[in-house]
Amino acid sequence: MAMEFSSRRHFHWTRKVSNEEDDSTFKSSDSATEEKQENAKSILQEPQEQQQVRAQLTRRKLQQLAVSRFRSVLTALGRNRNPQLGLRSRVIGTLFGSRRGHVHFAFQRDPSSHPAFLIELATPISGLVKEMASGLVRIALECDKEKDVNKKPGGRLLEEPVWRTFCNGKKCGFASRRECGPKELKILKAVEPISMGAGVLPVDEGTEGSSGGCGEGEGGSDGDIMYMRAKFERIVGSRDSEAFYMMNPDSNGAPELSIYLLRV
Repeated sequence: MAMEFSSRRHFHWTRKVSNEEDDSTFKSSDSATEEKQENAKSILQEPQEQQQVRAQLTRRKLQQLAVSRFRSVLTALGRNRNPQLGLRSRVIGTLFGSRRGHVHFAFQRDPSSHPAFLIELATPISGLVKEMASGLVRIALECDKEKDVNKKPGGRLLEEPVWRTFCNGKKCGFASRRECGPKELKILKAVEPISMGAGVLPVDEGTEGSSGGCGEGEGGSDGDIMYMRAKFERIVGSRDSEAFYMMNPDSNGAPELSIYLLRV
């Protein structure tokens, strides 16, 4: 009996120990698997976070690059764009010249802006005044297209330097594009408050010594500057054709003066 009792005690003790060992083994294995899973998760999560950070940085770089390119394009356009050529559908047109001088035409975007187009005709202003007194006047300015294959055709029509002039179907010599000098600018400044009308500017009010840029007068009444100023409607037919029609409310819808620019 003593041996059986001792064996039972020994049996239960060994069973208890074995159970505890099994439980500890299971627990250790579970913790190991959990640690492995956590490590795997951390390993998987780290690249995803890095990828997200890289993606955000890449997006920011692309956005910054796009903005910088857009700004550079705008800057280039702003540098290449000539503010003198920004004409609208309605412009201010001024015809002026000394009594014995040639006709000058200037088109402006608004009364205070620099002229976008200034041209000198071979026609004397006295002859043009007579034509306008007799009825409607149609002035056609023609220039040739660039025939050189090495040069780019189809430039700005208002930048053409030389024009053939026709007044009511009659050939009137050639017209040439001019840069607005201080004398021409002074005349346009003198007539700036005038929206529509015609008149004469004295030499001291218009230009001093008008023989330099606007005529051949030598003082007196012959040196006075004659002008006519009105609003014109600008119609662009194509790259090679534009028309300017004088807007006169007293002409019953028919413009008294029309100017056509053609590149043929």
